[in-house]
Amino acid sequence: MNFCSNCGNKITLRIPKGENVLRHVCDNCETIHYKNPLMVLGAIPEWEGKILLCKRAIEPRLGYWTLPAGFMELGESTEDAARRETLEEANARIELTGLYTMLSIPHVNQVHIFYRAKLLDLDFGPGEESLEVALFSEDEIPWKDLSFRTVSLTLKHFFADRAKGDFGVHSGDVGPPPQKPAKV
Repeated sequence: MNFCSNCGNKITLRIPKGENVLRHVCDNCETIHYKNPLMVLGAIPEWEGKILLCKRAIEPRLGYWTLPAGFMELGESTEDAARRETLEEANARIELTGLYTMLSIPHVNQVHIFYRAKLLDLDFGPGEESLEVALFSEDEIPWKDLSFRTVSLTLKHFFADRAKGDFGVHSGDVGPPPQKPAKV
């Protein structure tokens, strides 16, 4: 960030009075430009024991399977974002049944939140960001072809909780992926 979105003057990076974190601050109008984590919202749409997954038509992870999810918009609730993303990516209508996972990914400045959901009907299909969508039973999940660790972790929790017959809310941090050793 180089210029203030409030007055157009050049900004500097400094710790504002009363804070302890470097921020982009306008020296002219004193506006502090906060950069906060992005919220990714999604759902675990279920129909008769199967889960709806979308094959990504966009980067990152083009061609990999994911739960329907995406960035939350301003003025939107987390629930509305999960329903909208499911409709956009899978043309699927859902009823949310409860908050399920909240996973912080500090190394990419994101928080991923997934809700459990019931598909309202079988009238679904790929949206603009999906190559295909399909229902998968637990033993059909393409585990090696899942797009993100938050999706894998959410699905692992889901199937473990379903086996126990008790769904709780799961939270935690997801660190950076392990580094591959350099080739010599």
